[in-house]
Amino acid sequence: MLRIPFFGLLTPRSPMEGLVEHYDKIAGCVKIIKESLECYVSGGGACREFQELAREIDQIENHADKIKRNIRNHLPRSLFMAVDKTLFLNYTKSQDNILDSAQDALQWLGMRQVVIPEGFQKDLIFLIDEVGSATELLGPALKATIAFVHGEILDREGTKEKYRAVRHQRYQIQRAKRELTIKIYNSDLDFKDIYQLIHFVDCLDNMGHNCENCADILRAMIAR
Repeated sequence: MLRIPFFGLLTPRSPMEGLVEHYDKIAGCVKIIKESLECYVSGGGACREFQELAREIDQIENHADKIKRNIRNHLPRSLFMAVDKTLFLNYTKSQDNILDSAQDALQWLGMRQVVIPEGFQKDLIFLIDEVGSATELLGPALKATIAFVHGEILDREGTKEKYRAVRHQRYQIQRAKRELTIKIYNSDLDFKDIYQLIHFVDCLDNMGHNCENCADILRAMIAR
């Protein structure tokens, strides 16, 4: 539900701008996950840098939680929100879930040492790249939505196209995840290795799922 775009006249900073600050933490997380996986694979699951990168993810997630709480604790009355407050709160939750899933992914990977077979290494890197693309596409979708609800741009169709790009990327992630899951289940790996890798893949997929949720909520924000 689009509200009257006069919020900026009444308060020096829109709460929606805080979402961009929170989003920037997510973009940093995906890069670290990729570095972590490359480190994990090259070190046979035992590289020292992996533990450092995992701690870095924890720090980013904690910082992002503070940003989220600050946004939620300083919301203006519903009348002065640029968008419906419920949609706004749902969006912050879905965006935060992306980070939570990133943190879960590394926790699963770091739970015990797994020597990842060469046959899966490229597929895992490819899946992370697909998830990274989804999070990158979410940034322009969020910024276009903020500009639209604040009356800075009027290109509704162009803004909706950015949501479609996120949804399409989610489809690519689902396809990559399905193919990789089949490979892992049909491998000769130990059951514990299979269980651990499948959960890691599921967490990456959840990141893509929450990117799509975010796009859907942004779409609802500009609905007529």
